[in-house]
Amino acid sequence: MPALVLTRALLLIGDSLAFRKVTHFTRIAPSQGNVRFLSSSGSLTLASLGLKSEVKTVSANEKNKLQQGISTIEVPKSREKKRVSGNKQGLVKEKNPVDIMTAPFAAKSFSELGLPPLLVERLETEGFTIPTDVQAAAVPTVLKNHDVVIQSYTGSGKTLAYLLPILSRVGPLKEELPDGYETGNKIDIEAVIVAPSRELGMQIVREVEKLLGPANKKLVQQLVGGANRSRQEDALKKNKPAIVVGTPGRIAEISAAGKLPTHGCRYLVLDEIDQLLAFTFREDMKRILDHVGRRPGARGGESNSPLVKRAARQTIMVSATVPFSVIRAARSWGCDPLLIQANKVVPLESVAPSGSVNIPGTPSTTDSSSSVQPMPDVQSLPPNLQHYYTITRIQHKVDMLRRCVHALDAKCVIAFMNHTKQLKDAVFKLEARGMNAAELHGDLSKLVRSTILKKFRNGEIRVLLTNELSARGLDLPECDLVVNLGLPTDSVHYAHRAGRTGRLGRKGTVVTICEESEVFVVKKLQKQLSLSIEACEFSEGNLVIIED
Repeated sequence: MPALVLTRALLLIGDSLAFRKVTHFTRIAPSQGNVRFLSSSGSLTLASLGLKSEVKTVSANEKNKLQQGISTIEVPKSREKKRVSGNKQGLVKEKNPVDIMTAPFAAKSFSELGLPPLLVERLETEGFTIPTDVQAAAVPTVLKNHDVVIQSYTGSGKTLAYLLPILSRVGPLKEELPDGYETGNKIDIEAVIVAPSRELGMQIVREVEKLLGPANKKLVQQLVGGANRSRQEDALKKNKPAIVVGTPGRIAEISAAGKLPTHGCRYLVLDEIDQLLAFTFREDMKRILDHVGRRPGARGGESNSPLVKRAARQTIMVSATVPFSVIRAARSWGCDPLLIQANKVVPLESVAPSGSVNIPGTPSTTDSSSSVQPMPDVQSLPPNLQHYYTITRIQHKVDMLRRCVHALDAKCVIAFMNHTKQLKDAVFKLEARGMNAAELHGDLSKLVRSTILKKFRNGEIRVLLTNELSARGLDLPECDLVVNLGLPTDSVHYAHRAGRTGRLGRKGTVVTICEESEVFVVKKLQKQLSLSIEACEFSEGNLVIIED
């Protein structure tokens, strides 16, 4: 017994040495594995604690505490230990932690993330001063040349989370690279960004152009379907862009024609990767993955060389949800990929897919004996949303939409329907009651869609009726209400629809209008997403919450 006590005492002393770099700490209160410390030396980082296996950042609602000098950290579990085979003495060897760049707990400016001064100045000029949680976690990790999967709710700033590291190495805003990283010849195309829809591709191009400035807009080229292909090829030849943004079909088409030299490309970004895994993109994605950049590990013996690391393709995958298909693709296409979320960075091998992707009647993708817990889909939802549902007959749904808009005094509304042919009739009914409305779907031309979106942003259109086309990629910060006239097929689609409002910390409301027979679907979504969807009705111009 004394020997056992002495052994435990030695282990406690060894664990306490992990905090030797932190000075002047006073323990306040432990709570369920979390320990809060009062620091007199500024913001904490995992580097200062000597921990590299996981990045922990604070959420937006904890930044006020940090400004007062209080930081919340999570004491990690003991490092995983495994018995070494063939060891006669039975020694236990510790598993090496993942060598990743540690993001700050609370980044108060973009300069703290290791971005070059010119890029920080451009961000300040455009009004970006404080990085979001996912940006604070993603930027330093991507700058360390890791293949990553970035997961965060829609509207959390994922686009800038991967654009900033790329622009810090590509284009006129890049930093001066140290010796050993310079290559002799200039690479024409250094980054390829693939998006599943034209709208998302156009939005990414606008973000890049905004950061590059008017003088350098030609450094980014848009390659999307529905536009004149020959003009796009001429622009590639004339402008010699450093960054290409496009849809899978058009990128693969121009690449097959030999007009898109991407073998020396350094960055491949797959935005909304869960959509890019659709069967319709299968052949196009295969060509892109085979012809864009050099896959990591091509020169296994020289992989530690800085020059080889720089020459190898870095794959960045982005999604609001991480189903099993995304995890499987990331393991296949990337090299030891890391999962980046708003509050941590962990190896992808240590996480399980989102629980909602399991189809009833099919076996779970997660071993029941595993200690890894699935990630809830609530992580893909903006935090400041109110969720409601109301019951009506199918023929009264459009009128219920009108009453909902008036009751909430919403100025910018997106209403989702499941069938394109229903949109025109709904628009007619709303306009007959004096409400400005328009339809948006894939059968419209590019010019018409752009015109409708412009009017919607300017406030000329109050209600935009659309199908699943607009559930992803549309960045409309003005949207304050999302209405589901047709029920989403699963929790992933609900999360993407809801993400059109409440973007970047704004408040938003999501209302689902359903029939009595569809209430069980709402209950199922509520359970899968671990959130509260309250029953309500609209009476005398007000939203009234009723007992469930």
